[in-house]
Amino acid sequence: MEILDAVLNINPNYVIIGLLALFFTLEQIAKTPFVFKSRGMHLAQNILFQLVLTVLNLFFVALQVYCIEWLNAHKIGLLYLVEIPFWAKLFLSVVLYDFTTYWIHRASHKVPVLWRLHRVHHSDTTMDSSTTFRFHPLELILIYQTGNILTALIFGTDVMAMAVYYLFLYVFFFLEHSNLNYPSWLNNSLGLIFVMPDHHRVHHHQEQYYTDSNFADIFIIWDRIFGTFKLIPVADIRYGLKEFESEKKQSFLYLMKSPFIQVESEIEKPIEENRNQDS
Repeated sequence: MEILDAVLNINPNYVIIGLLALFFTLEQIAKTPFVFKSRGMHLAQNILFQLVLTVLNLFFVALQVYCIEWLNAHKIGLLYLVEIPFWAKLFLSVVLYDFTTYWIHRASHKVPVLWRLHRVHHSDTTMDSSTTFRFHPLELILIYQTGNILTALIFGTDVMAMAVYYLFLYVFFFLEHSNLNYPSWLNNSLGLIFVMPDHHRVHHHQEQYYTDSNFADIFIIWDRIFGTFKLIPVADIRYGLKEFESEKKQSFLYLMKSPFIQVESEIEKPIEENRNQDS
């Protein structure tokens, strides 16, 4: 218990910085699945998302914690209906946070207003460890933090379990997004239960058939159980979204405003213009 408390007392920003330093360094010295230029600019653009989120979270994380602790104080949620050991409850709570996130993530691909926010993450055409940060801050605050409160409301999960969940989540996020080669045997061993990098790469495929798959963040069993699991060779994957392929649309400022504007594919636009001219 003391070890757990010590780990959770570490500033999560230090954990994030450490993971970024580790994986970004490995990407520079190891053989990678694909090569792209302007790595420094790509890193800088993506870090800006994390900086904005950090500032906003000075208020919103406190609000999230307050709501969950209020629910816990009133013993609201299914876990309060049974007596189970501390460690079993902690493990189950982490699983439940991931379970809820799976369904929220899946909804983010199907509900248009949610997709407008979530497509910012999928816009990255050159995915690497810094892609972990490329989320629109409003999505993480309004959608996923609300989802954490909803998890506590339904299941009775607590703040400690949420902190443990996020500790593991960031490790998985950097593993899944990093531009590194991983042994294929992982897919048939740990990949039977956990999300492996090759699983998440499929999720970032430009083709919607594959983008709408592998929604889990930690436990790939959700995709296997609910029929959303897909796997294809890494060499066949093209990252990003067609409507965000131009360099201008990869900038931080454009991506921040993109949920509130109509974003059209520059590849398809001439075809549409030709149709208008013909009519």
